[in-house]
Amino acid sequence: MAAVLLSVHVVVAVVFVGAVTIAVSLFPRYARQALAGDDGAVPALRLLHRVTRVHAVLSLAVPVFGIATASSLGVLGDAWVLTSMALTLLAAGVLAGVVLPGQQTVLAAAGSGASPGGLLTATAARVRRLAMASGTFDLVWVAVVVLMVVRPGSTTAV
Repeated sequence: MAAVLLSVHVVVAVVFVGAVTIAVSLFPRYARQALAGDDGAVPALRLLHRVTRVHAVLSLAVPVFGIATASSLGVLGDAWVLTSMALTLLAAGVLAGVVLPGQQTVLAAAGSGASPGGLLTATAARVRRLAMASGTFDLVWVAVVVLMVVRPGSTTAV
């Protein structure tokens, strides 16, 4: 049973968290293009925001299967699992508290039809903060993946 849970955990992480990570990373690039007046970038922003929202919800399956896997393996109380869980909560907080609202604000500004020059001052700063939050989100997931592979203190750690 542990093998099945682990397999589902890994597949769900790759498919859903991977999609969110890519969409979050690409959003600032297309936001800059849209704010510079490229009307073709606005549909890309809408798509990236939708992918981020939908896959963020679907990504909730990752910790569910992760906890089930850790429990079945008897490692739920191990430091690397607890640290991974804390980092997952941090990533979720960055996504829900900074990235998604930031994307929504930028998308509203880019789709408003206002002149790009007027949007650049306030919205460009928002895009910069969004890019930093996106990078933070990505780095937190890198740390989680490293913990999942290395598993400090486990008998199979490298």
